[in-house]
This record gives sequence, C-alpha cells and structure tokens, in this order.
Amino acid sequence: MTVDTRELRRCLGHFATGVTVVTCDAGGAPHGATVNAFSAVSLNPPLVLVSLDRRSKVCAHLDGAPFTVNVLAEPQDELALHFAGKPMAGEIGWRYPDPRLAPELAGALATISCTPWRAYDGGDHVLYLGRVEHFAITEQDPLVFYLGGFRHLGPIYETVPWLESGDCPSTPWFVASR
Repeated sequence: MTVDTRELRRCLGHFATGVTVVTCDAGGAPHGATVNAFSAVSLNPPLVLVSLDRRSKVCAHLDGAPFTVNVLAEPQDELALHFAGKPMAGEIGWRYPDPRLAPELAGALATISCTPWRAYDGGDHVLYLGRVEHFAITEQDPLVFYLGGFRHLGPIYETVPWLESGDCPSTPWFVASR
C-alpha cells in the first residue's frame, strides 16, 4: 500500500499536541526550532524524546549536545512562529541558568534541560533522547496545536484519575502480561 504523505500529515494533525521550542548552543549562539513531536519516555532514568527533521539546522547542532525543551505558554504563538521560520519583531528572552546545559526561553510554561542520551534513525527524522538534568514549571495555560493552527484550552471539567487506571502497575487490579 502506498501512503499519501499529505493525507497522512492531515490525519496526524488530528492529534492535539503542546508546542515546544527545542533550543541548543550553535557555536556559541543560542539556536532553536519549533517542535510538536515531543514525548516523555521514562521516569527512571528521567528521559524525554524529541523528533527533528534531519534537514533542519537545529538537528545539525544536537549530535552529542545538550538541549532544552521549552514548552510554550498560551500567549507565545508569535515565538513559536519565529522558531518555525517567521521572524518576529521583538527580542527573544534567553536564560542561561546552567553553563553545562542548553539555553532556555524566558517565559515558557515549562523548561526541560537535557544532556544527550541516545539518537536513533527515524526515517526523515532523528529521534533524540535526552536525560533530564533540570526542569522548571510556571503556572500558565499551554499553547496547543491542532489541525495546523494554535488553539487554547477550554475550562477544566474533570480531572483524569490516572492512578486508578486499570493499566497502572500500582493498582490492586493490575494484571501483568504473561
């Protein structure tokens, strides 16, 4: 079966994601790219994953280098567009809390600073796993991406009780695979 890549991209766009900017040091200057392919991987050891187009400029700087995942807040759509290739007029607020790690974006909802763990071939992308060395959060709403555009969250109606899930190993009714 041949997959129509344009239709596949449209289908995948139905999965709402947060918006991140992955930042790194590019020869002494901060650099970044807007990325929505980000995921938590493991709590022990603490690992996250970002997937980057291997042709991107930021991908050339991540081989064996620290990176920071900056989760953007609701009002940061202009910043997301800037790192996607549409330059913004204002200044970018960079922070350097730890000289061993990559720069962070000021005002982000959350920052997750990582040292390199592994990199894997992902077809036209490279999958970078980073070991979390430092993280910080703020109390804001996230910037959300859905169907090719930025969205905002509505009101919270109910919290999801994940710890009561039948798939959670800590619940008494959890059944391990045999």
